[in-house]
Amino acid sequence: MKDNLRKVQLDEFLSRELSKAGYSKMELTKTPLGTRVVVYAARPGMVIGRRGQSIRDLTKVLEERFGLDNPQISVAAIEIPELEPKVVASQLAAALERGVHFRRAAYWAVQRVMEAGALGVEITIRGKLTSERSRYEHYRQGYLPRSGDAAAKQIRKAVEWVKLKPGLLGIHVNIVPPGADFPDKPVFRPMIPPEEKPTEPAAAPETEVAEAEEKEEEETADT
Repeated sequence: MKDNLRKVQLDEFLSRELSKAGYSKMELTKTPLGTRVVVYAARPGMVIGRRGQSIRDLTKVLEERFGLDNPQISVAAIEIPELEPKVVASQLAAALERGVHFRRAAYWAVQRVMEAGALGVEITIRGKLTSERSRYEHYRQGYLPRSGDAAAKQIRKAVEWVKLKPGLLGIHVNIVPPGADFPDKPVFRPMIPPEEKPTEPAAAPETEVAEAEEKEEEETADT
């Protein structure tokens, strides 16, 4: 329980510190030489910093604040950031902080995710959107199952919060990655053409039959 709690706290800390770098997730592994931390980000250069200064400072913080034994941080780049819900939610939160209208920002995010090849996406924004009363709005496109074991395991989810003047807004992003397999999704197979039946040899004309009989009689007579 203590290790899991520290892992969650470390993930929240990295999410705040590396939000501008497009932080997505991290992997924590204990090795005989220390603790290996793999950080996945859309812009690895911002995590490393100039001449590696940022990553050295981050290593020092992880060792002193979280008590990691000899932390070794490595940075991995995300190939398609638009398919990572954490990155999409962070970008959407940054757009709202800059003053972009929430509907415009949500439609822009949905379009970018679908253009990246996702099978489906849903973005939910909750809070005081247009009045003093809190409510929510959904923005969805594509194929997005609601329940089931396959949906719980294959749908990527992320939650982000942004504090604006009206209050706190919550951003919930669900993405169905390309290649996800669901049992209720129909699959259309190509139609197999029917096997061709062997054609029977055509019957010989009557004249050919008569000539063959006469030739057989002549051979019999000669014999």
